[in-house]
Amino acid sequence: MRGVGLVLLAMLLAVAARAEERVVNVYNWTDYIDPAAIERFQAETGIHVRYDIFDSLEALEGKLLAGHSGYDVVVPTSEPTFSRLIRAGALQPLDRAKLPHWAGLDPELMRRVATSDPGNRYGVIYLWGTIGLGMIPDKVRVLAPDAPLDSWDLLFRPENARRIAPCGITMLDSPTDVIPSVLRYVGRDPDSTAPADLEAVETVLMGIRPFIRNFASSAAVNAVAAGETCLAFSYSGDMVQAAVRADEAGRGVHVRYSAPREGAQLWFDMLAMPADAPHPAEALAFIDFMLRPAVMAGITNKVRYANAVPASRPDIRPAIVNDPDIYPPPEQMAKFFTVGAVPPAAERARTRMWSRFKAGR
Repeated sequence: MRGVGLVLLAMLLAVAARAEERVVNVYNWTDYIDPAAIERFQAETGIHVRYDIFDSLEALEGKLLAGHSGYDVVVPTSEPTFSRLIRAGALQPLDRAKLPHWAGLDPELMRRVATSDPGNRYGVIYLWGTIGLGMIPDKVRVLAPDAPLDSWDLLFRPENARRIAPCGITMLDSPTDVIPSVLRYVGRDPDSTAPADLEAVETVLMGIRPFIRNFASSAAVNAVAAGETCLAFSYSGDMVQAAVRADEAGRGVHVRYSAPREGAQLWFDMLAMPADAPHPAEALAFIDFMLRPAVMAGITNKVRYANAVPASRPDIRPAIVNDPDIYPPPEQMAKFFTVGAVPPAAERARTRMWSRFKAGR
């Protein structure tokens, strides 16, 4: 009986040890962090990081809206997911008193993301960028030598799209990101929900639909890097990564990203906490750690996306921090815009229009 008692005691001690183990469950995009940051956080805090990845906002949103996801820290994009999760009550406000490194965030960027999070109550910027055009300039110039590489005209003018089509045009498969950019291109408010403005967008998109080879999101990175498509409506960070992969492959493919001069949409990926996060104290510790300048510099150096902590810049590699496609100059930033959430009825109208556009009819 004594042996049984010792075994039971050992089991109880093991259960108690597991109960005392501090953990934080993180749900982030694929290939979107510096592994060294996680290792350092665990070593400094004793908090174990359970790290899962997703490759679409739909996957993230589905888990959080269903409830009881088990995650403590998530990384939604400002529009549409982050703002939608806030309205649904799926996120909880962040306790700024537990986030001393909040003070180091770029106030102008935080002001811009407030279109999705009024008062900056529910999230902090993790990484950010723009939406524009990734391309292989050598191939584009051969087919359309007089087309401007720094303008939406490169894609949205049918005569340019027709000439470039033989080497492949890839459209971002996201009406949330494409429609506001077209609205800006035609001189309308990117947040407009007016039927006449949506018709103007549809006219532009249908005009280039015959010349679009495919629709893609993350898959555009490899397609451009491999030279399989020479023009892509895409995210800045994806096209910067495509440029790196193309250079590493050594096949003579040179990729460039352009934020069109007429104005490009800003996007923000946010660090946020689900409303039912099981380990809120650990989540706040993780978020604050990520905001340290040295940590954010390491993440930017690894994934080549801009962060919102200005004090991190001295530790970012010069090739990255001096790249205007990653850190645009102030005069270019002044032309960029953010978008807010649209009402459900307008979102449905946009979705129907997008379906017609993809179907080509």
